[in-house]
Amino acid sequence: MFKTLLLVIAVATSGLAFYPRWRATHQAPPQLTVRYKAGSPATTVVAQPWLEVVNTSGKRVLLSDVTIRYYFTGDGASSYAFNCVQAAVGCSNIAGETVASADPTTTADRYLQIGFTTGAGSLAPGAKSGAIGLQLYRPDGRRPDQLDDRSFNAADTTFQASRTVTAYLRGAHVWGDEPTGPAGSTGRAAASAQDSSVPRPRPAHPRGIVFDDFHYSGPDDPALHAHGWLVRTSPGGPGIHDTWSAAGVSFPAEKAAVGGQVLQLRASTDGTKASTKQAEVQSSGTNFLTGTYAARIYFNDRPTSGRNGDHVNESFYTISPNNSRYSELDNEYMPNGGWGAPGPRLDTTSWYSADAGDRVTHKLVSSLQGWHTVVITAVHGAATYSVDGHKLFSSGGKYFPHQNMSINFNTWFVDLPFTGPRAWDMRVNWFYYKADKAQSLADVQKAVNDVHDSGTHYVNTVPGHCPCFPDRPDQRSDRP
Repeated sequence: MFKTLLLVIAVATSGLAFYPRWRATHQAPPQLTVRYKAGSPATTVVAQPWLEVVNTSGKRVLLSDVTIRYYFTGDGASSYAFNCVQAAVGCSNIAGETVASADPTTTADRYLQIGFTTGAGSLAPGAKSGAIGLQLYRPDGRRPDQLDDRSFNAADTTFQASRTVTAYLRGAHVWGDEPTGPAGSTGRAAASAQDSSVPRPRPAHPRGIVFDDFHYSGPDDPALHAHGWLVRTSPGGPGIHDTWSAAGVSFPAEKAAVGGQVLQLRASTDGTKASTKQAEVQSSGTNFLTGTYAARIYFNDRPTSGRNGDHVNESFYTISPNNSRYSELDNEYMPNGGWGAPGPRLDTTSWYSADAGDRVTHKLVSSLQGWHTVVITAVHGAATYSVDGHKLFSSGGKYFPHQNMSINFNTWFVDLPFTGPRAWDMRVNWFYYKADKAQSLADVQKAVNDVHDSGTHYVNTVPGHCPCFPDRPDQRSDRP
């Protein structure tokens, strides 16, 4: 009897020992799986995590209900930024932010949180989101060190399921292992109520807009070109010919800017052509015609360094190829004037022919030192220019654009009137375009705020709009 009892106890104990393994092998599959691959080495200028969401549940999943967290260490940096290089669902539908963890660990004191707008669609059971190529970088230009980053794995050169990247479905943790804090709690458990709440839906962006708040790591950032921009290094004018350089293009942090970064265009010289560097960023395609063009720009009346007095030109304009259907809409700010005319002044000009000098123009004689929102509307045969909501003038007839145009921002010298080193900076916070519709300053600002509030840094929802044309020389000639 005693032996029989021992046998029963042993069998029962053995069954209990095997139960956890049995239960583990019979658990329902996770609702989501996140796959990861490393797109850059451990020490690099820009970290490049690639992510992919897989619906491993038996039900359709809205991507707008999904949140992903990629964990890393800040290495003492005050801020980090991210951008989307490419995504099967479209970078316009990728939203995100970098967050300081509420429960930091030695390998995860921050995370990059990625979400989706409703425009990203849904995943059927077993379906994948497709690759999402991201970049994580320091706006101060210093190199991040990924060796101690929790979610980084240099060995993952192809997509692999990664449990160091976590996923949430309608706020519930459904994939991955959250970092364990010093007291053994998880970052999720220690997070604030707001952090752990169900994310609010991010609506799809309106059709027919292009927006960019210039979240890039530098002039050679692949996302810059992927989003339809080129840094000009080609020869030609305007200004001091053949002096266009990428050296003057940067994207520094700026507390006063929406999104926290700006495009900075620096023109520098010591008064000789050999030392002169002018800066321009232009759209890589001529896909813009009728609609609203807007940019928030910081105009400078004084050089960043060196002696004042240059005939410098700080410009935002649209331009088409130089042929029989030439089109150009200009905003040129010259704090010290140029071509024999005094400054400060803003020339707003509609061109019919640059070769013949056929244009109509308006001169605003006033200092524009500081931030301003510059808007051009081109609809129903009239091109109208305004600054901060104040109309300057309108043009029509043959001066209305007839051909698709590119977008251009640049800083350049009309001439070199004296010697000595100096540098001039123009900054651009954001660019916005609404196809085929005139919008007021209030409409523009609301659209920009809506995009910014969604956490998206770049949007392009213009049908058929793409960066389709290679780099080309600027067709503008020097002219008063």
